[in-house]
Amino acid sequence: MRGLLRPAAGLTCLIALATAGCSAEAGSAPEATRTPTPQASSAGTSYVPSYAPYVSATEASDNDTAGSPSVYNLAFVIADGSDCTPSWNGTNAVGDSSVASRISALKEDGAEVRVSFGGASGKELAETCSSAAKLAAAYGSALDAAGSSLADFDIEGDALTDSDSVDLRSQAIALLQKERSDLAVSFTLPVMPSGLDADSVALLESANDNSVQVSTVNIMTMNYGESYGGDMGDYAITSATAAQAQLKEVFGTSDSTAWRALALTSMIGTNDVDGETFTLSDAAQVRAFAVSKEVGWVSMWAAFRDQQCQGDDDALTNCSGVSQAAGAFGEALSG
Repeated sequence: MRGLLRPAAGLTCLIALATAGCSAEAGSAPEATRTPTPQASSAGTSYVPSYAPYVSATEASDNDTAGSPSVYNLAFVIADGSDCTPSWNGTNAVGDSSVASRISALKEDGAEVRVSFGGASGKELAETCSSAAKLAAAYGSALDAAGSSLADFDIEGDALTDSDSVDLRSQAIALLQKERSDLAVSFTLPVMPSGLDADSVALLESANDNSVQVSTVNIMTMNYGESYGGDMGDYAITSATAAQAQLKEVFGTSDSTAWRALALTSMIGTNDVDGETFTLSDAAQVRAFAVSKEVGWVSMWAAFRDQQCQGDDDALTNCSGVSQAAGAFGEALSG
């Protein structure tokens, strides 16, 4: 996803549900999620995926609350320069009072916040910290500042291909989970209609080898490339189906658990690749699919883009680039 810097061996537990940790014993049923109890859908199912959009941690948007999110993904914690100090988007300290006030406002209606580390811009902390202990401390300080036990690691670009930082991150997360038994970890990874690439699978295997308890794998159903000019809703479903099969293999888990351990994040409206536009119809299609498969959660990049462009607005940073009512994507993805 875009950043906000802008103008089976070694398996210790089953992969768990959307924001739950793994069960105490390998092979036993996963714990219940910590998100609000799902409501029955119009189709009569007993499970409805939660809606958890990405929002700016530093700037409020009128569209943040569209769709009544149960969780907000706070974008992004990255390294402050080249050292091991965490910051919001490289501009605000994790303890910044204005960010703290922003997070408190997001929580007012009972929603949780998930701290998202990484993204497409800047340096992910695993690329700058010199040891697993220092990295774990950096991650922990950001979680503490946000008052959160939900951690998302959005790993893409150079950070995804850097095997040393991948392994260091896995070691640090494992240390952090030993200290924080309630810490739920998700990995946000790029995907193609053919599924996760080799680097993403290697990251999950590294987490597995280091006994990281992975709650959710969130796939970025966006920016496939110039060869993909078809329906973005269909591509999202094809990508999800391929990725779910990979999760079953990597984690050695059941079909239903692999679906609930999957999350889907779409880039609404205009994507970074010419010719790719995720429409409101695509959003409704993805939501219906998520309900039918009982995926962990659905999300979008990003709440501050969930509005029609006006004047000189940039469709890749602060609006969707399609005709819509403000907040319409949030409403469609939340059901």
